[in-house]
Amino acid sequence: MAGLYDDAHVTRLTLAVRQLLPQWGLSPQTALHLLALSENATFLASDPDVPRQIVIRVHRPGYHSLAEICSELDWIAALKQDSRLILPATIAALSGERVISFEDQGQSRYVVASEFLEGVEPGPGTALIPGFRLLGAISARLHQHARTWQRPAGFTRKAWDYAGAFGENPVWGRWQDALDLTPEGREILSEAQECLGQRLAAYGQDPARYGVIHSDLRLANLLLRGEEIAVIDFDDSGFSWFVYDLASALTFCETEPEVPQMIQSWIEGYCEVHPLSGEDIAMIPSFLMYRRFTISAWISTHAETATARAAGLGQYTRETVEFARRYLSCEASPERNIYALWG
Repeated sequence: MAGLYDDAHVTRLTLAVRQLLPQWGLSPQTALHLLALSENATFLASDPDVPRQIVIRVHRPGYHSLAEICSELDWIAALKQDSRLILPATIAALSGERVISFEDQGQSRYVVASEFLEGVEPGPGTALIPGFRLLGAISARLHQHARTWQRPAGFTRKAWDYAGAFGENPVWGRWQDALDLTPEGREILSEAQECLGQRLAAYGQDPARYGVIHSDLRLANLLLRGEEIAVIDFDDSGFSWFVYDLASALTFCETEPEVPQMIQSWIEGYCEVHPLSGEDIAMIPSFLMYRRFTISAWISTHAETATARAAGLGQYTRETVEFARRYLSCEASPERNIYALWG
């Protein structure tokens, strides 16, 4: 990932995006502001002559294919049409194309624009507990749609299944390359992977519990809008277990003492829309463990990003090892209380 986050790269992308602005009918006076630089570079475009702001996302090279990006946009469009969820609409270019591209140092960079939604990112702490009830209901509606939606021909997205984290080519890299991982930590995580694999295999991938999900419902991808929550950034949407969306929502705060109450609120909100079985609920610790594995791998290849630095880099790895230690202890217990992870 070296070179994707330095100033020269940002300057190059900014100039390229500015040259593309006329494709959405934006003038040379448009102000461009870098919102985020992680998997992708995301800009806010504000034209003084246009009443709405738009978000322009430049996709990281070599991550999503054009077919995968179009599939993401297909699901968003279907959700906008068929559900009551608050999502940003895709903004096509004047040509009608939803995805445009430019060449950057010999690589094609895909670009998508969407509407800018007003809202505030939720903050951590006890205030999140009631919000997680609403998020549970939102998650259930996303999954309800995925269960019944007739996907268009050619629909393709990455899979957050066992191979997606532990196969020969894991989506975000190998957890074995996590920063500051010690031999003892590697041994504990290897044992946790084996246990997790057994749990996932026994749980299975029945369409009632496995399908297209958002898979990154963490706080940074939610916007509070009064009594409502908008969901943004479907870049990591793909095939996985529905309950995995809870684990993604708890990213970077899995070890906080309020988490059991947040989980309970999410379950209550979810069940207001669609029932969860005892098996579904019992798998929550395993999906949290899965998420710790994937994020540990992601941080090792994205150490230059603000997100990775905020997570603590090697500190995140050490916390993951401790989380795995507790996970193994809980999974070995006959009662398997899902809240025992927080002691």
